[in-house]
Amino acid sequence: MAGERVDRVFAALAPGHSRSELKRLIIGGCLIGGDGDRTIDMASYRVKPGERFVLRIPPGVPAEPDGEEIPLAVVFEDEHLIVVDKPPGLVVHPAPGNLQGTLVNALIAHCGPSLKGIGGVLRPGIVHRLDKDTSGLMVAAKTAAAHESLSAGFAERTVSRAYAAFVWGVPRPEEGEIAGNIGRDRNDRKKMAVLSAGGRPALTRYRTEIRYRDGAAAQLECRLATGRTHQIRVHLASRGHPVIGDPVYGGGATRARRSVLPDGIQEVVAGFSRQALHARILGFRHPATGEEMLFESGLPADLEELEQALKGA
Repeated sequence: MAGERVDRVFAALAPGHSRSELKRLIIGGCLIGGDGDRTIDMASYRVKPGERFVLRIPPGVPAEPDGEEIPLAVVFEDEHLIVVDKPPGLVVHPAPGNLQGTLVNALIAHCGPSLKGIGGVLRPGIVHRLDKDTSGLMVAAKTAAAHESLSAGFAERTVSRAYAAFVWGVPRPEEGEIAGNIGRDRNDRKKMAVLSAGGRPALTRYRTEIRYRDGAAAQLECRLATGRTHQIRVHLASRGHPVIGDPVYGGGATRARRSVLPDGIQEVVAGFSRQALHARILGFRHPATGEEMLFESGLPADLEELEQALKGA
């Protein structure tokens, strides 16, 4: 097998898995080995004599998710769609590591078995996502026609989305755009990054709404022109203004910036254990009636507490 592509090697060694599945696992950072104990994320890697590899294959997910009685904050609902205010900590759909207790499980229980299969078996009704620890507004489809219409709206960028983001420092200029292709971080496949080559185009528009503590922090309104994974968090961190509390992209600047705050405020900020990001505005055309729908969500309790602390109230 020397000189063969590593995905072909594993396709021969693991006949129970398709080559496309194995390639996806390798690109996702599940392969360790080669000429050292390192992650190999290129399916085209050519194996050499004597090399050893370990491929981690995550556990499978159930064929169909089941309904679970999980409380939902329903903002709007009719026979075509449902809009909910997602709390932080709630995963959107089942995946390895989070097979239960997701928004999908809650939606199936709330909407009934007719939701199953709409738009896909594992993600019924889902047309967009929020990160687990990002709170705020989401819309889900209850019919196949609504799913198709809403999905097209997101793809064509006719859906309006605005987020409240609490960040370190104040961007310069205070209103503008951040453009930069986003893809997997070359050094850590679990993270995203702004890439000089490769990745997918991404554009975030921001506006500074409130400055805190002589510019130590700020509240921004961010609007998405594209919808890449972790887009707002990655773009703001790339400009040196990471989202407060972000455990992945917060960077070393967080501790230094926190130190300029008064002790009482430092404690509140240090105890904020999720990214301070909230999807507060969601607007779209109703897939059945054509009516323009616009929803707005106030800050959840933890962000209100953070805001009051930064204000010094």
